[in-house]
Amino acid sequence: MSTPGNRDAHGSAPLSGVDATDLHAAVDRLADVLHRYVETAVGVRQEFGTAEADEDPRILAIESQVGVLNARLYDLLHARLGLHPDLTGMSWGDEESDADAPPQEPDVETFHLGFVVGQQPGPSDLTLDSVLDLVEHGGADLAQRLVEAGFVVGEWGVSRGAPVLFDEDDDEDEEGPE
Repeated sequence: MSTPGNRDAHGSAPLSGVDATDLHAAVDRLADVLHRYVETAVGVRQEFGTAEADEDPRILAIESQVGVLNARLYDLLHARLGLHPDLTGMSWGDEESDADAPPQEPDVETFHLGFVVGQQPGPSDLTLDSVLDLVEHGGADLAQRLVEAGFVVGEWGVSRGAPVLFDEDDDEDEEGPE
């Protein structure tokens, strides 16, 4: 039987004998708080307009509880089943999928992380050139963590003085300036 934090949960072998009682209990706690959110939101909107309701401390407190319970459910599913669940994402797109349709290109986005780095006063063996090596090592670690979390990292890079530029679309280059 699998227990919380079991290494088998992250292995390639199927799990058997998993007791889902605590998983269902976590979902029930989350559902209870969501029902309380709806009731509170209805009451708050009867008192205030939308702008005030969005910032009402009662609403914010329950939203915080929902976030904590979502994180606990994620951690529990991850520890027990080795999953990386995306349960809190939102989508307004086409909910139905056509099994015969050709696979679509996944949405990709470019993310940047920047640092402003200077040297400390006084003598030092460190140079600003050595910062690039440290950032590159950190980038490699971060890219690996993203892959382990289930993302596809198509490319990444490090630069000094300007963001790393990637070839976004070859089609845009062929069309010329607008």
